[in-house]
Amino acid sequence: MDKTDIRILSEIQQDSSRSIAELGEIVGLSSSACHRRMRALEEEGIIAGYGAYIDPAKAGIGVHALIEITLENQSRACMERFEAAVQLYDDILECDLVSGEADYRLRVAARTLADFEEIHRRCLSELPGVSAMHTSFVLRPVKRLRGYSLRSLR
Repeated sequence: MDKTDIRILSEIQQDSSRSIAELGEIVGLSSSACHRRMRALEEEGIIAGYGAYIDPAKAGIGVHALIEITLENQSRACMERFEAAVQLYDDILECDLVSGEADYRLRVAARTLADFEEIHRRCLSELPGVSAMHTSFVLRPVKRLRGYSLRSLR
C-alpha cells in the first residue's frame, strides 16, 4: 500500500457513498485509476465490505449493553462451542475474545430494557459453557467507531 491507497481508505471510511469519480478527484486520480486501486484493495481483502452508519436512537434502539462473559474453562472445545453459538444470534452485534478477568466481551443493542430482557432469555442465557455473565449498560455514547486511524501507515 502506498500513500494514495491509504488516502483512498481514509476517505471511504468517512463516506463510502461517493462515486469513484468523486473519490478520484479527492485523492488526485482519474476515475479509471481510482477504480483499479479500489478493485485491488477489495481483491486483497483490505476493503472487506461497505455499509452505512445508522443513528440508533432514530432507529428506535435505546439500550446498549456490554456483556463480559467468563467460560467454565478455556479448553479449545469450550471456546469453539461458545464462538459457534454466538454466530447464531443476530442480537449479538459484536463478540471479542479479550484478556483480563473475562474471556469474551459482547455488545448487544435493544429497543427497550424489556426487549433486552427477551434477548437475555432467548439468546444470552442459551450460550454454552458460560460460568459468569456481567452486564453494563451504556449510559451515553461518547465516541463510536467510524473507521480506523491510518495515520501511522502514511
